[in-house]
Amino acid sequence: MEKSAVYFTDLRVTVGTSLLDKLKKLLQKAGIGEIDFDGKLTAIKINFGEPGNLAYLRPNYAKAVADLVKELGGVPFLTDCNTLYVGRRKNALEHLEAAYENGFSPFSTGCHVLIADGLKGTDDVSVPVEGGTMVKEAKIGRAIMDADVFLSLNHFKGHELTGFGGAIKNIGMGCGSRAGKMEQHKSGKPTVAQALCRGCGLCAKLCAQAAISYDSARKASIDHDRCVGCGRCIGVCNFDAIANHNDSANDDLCVKMAEYTKAVLAGRPHFHINLVIDVSPYCDCHAENDLPILPDVGMFASFDPVALDQACVDACNRAEPIPGSRLTDLCSAAGFHDRHDHFHNSMPETNWETTLAHAEKIGIGSRQYELITVK
Repeated sequence: MEKSAVYFTDLRVTVGTSLLDKLKKLLQKAGIGEIDFDGKLTAIKINFGEPGNLAYLRPNYAKAVADLVKELGGVPFLTDCNTLYVGRRKNALEHLEAAYENGFSPFSTGCHVLIADGLKGTDDVSVPVEGGTMVKEAKIGRAIMDADVFLSLNHFKGHELTGFGGAIKNIGMGCGSRAGKMEQHKSGKPTVAQALCRGCGLCAKLCAQAAISYDSARKASIDHDRCVGCGRCIGVCNFDAIANHNDSANDDLCVKMAEYTKAVLAGRPHFHINLVIDVSPYCDCHAENDLPILPDVGMFASFDPVALDQACVDACNRAEPIPGSRLTDLCSAAGFHDRHDHFHNSMPETNWETTLAHAEKIGIGSRQYELITVK
């Protein structure tokens, strides 16, 4: 397979030149100007960070990307979809408040913030996945699919289920609606924690299969013979009373995530940016962040998200772990088995290669790359 170009710049600057200047130069050298942005609505997919987490990307980086898109004639907006888990980003109102609290507002970034799957995470589009083995139709946030151009701005870090989170994690999982995230994370059908149920009736109103009924105490239950596992009831419940507790294997999650990525990208211009800084061991969806496991590496950009993630993981694996981090604690523990890979060593149950191998197999991009350094 032909090598993809991945552009890289380090974090060294001279007096009078900022990292934001270097980021813009990197994107220009990587060819972002080849995209026709003229009057095009441009989604910039980013994780705004769960409040309490301080490792997420600073909004200054988002502003640099948005400003460049505007210079090229585009109409940018920052976007993410609601989360499946209990937290402060599970509906659009809380999600926007979290984004603003973490510094992402129209005033600080120069563009609007849209939560792509709507108020309760139920506003999605079913997108066919050509060549998908586990996902035939991905459930993607509507605003993301309505965009003319798609950019991803990704914090490259560790992840407890996928080994690392980079472009494909931010795109595939991040662009899924709440139902889409359930499809990726879970298997089976949801159940009701009746102690939490308020009997409001919203889940039953939304269920297209008439699978939800109420007992004499107005507690809901779900008939699994009727339920198709769409996850809409999870999205509409305001009280976290409905959940699915059947975890898929990590490899299945990685495959589904790659297939969701293909659904997002197919048929329109796209471009991707990974910042390998503050390499925390866990996802930015955590309401906390630990000491980084690796030193800052730099900024990467490419039209190919597969090559981009491969280049970043290779660069990380050439770095020395930070003393006192979770990674060095694990490496010094009794019975430690060296897997010769920082992300495997940090999260031994994960297998990040599955994500990139499947993404390459279904035609998203190539794991073979040429690294081009921008000074």
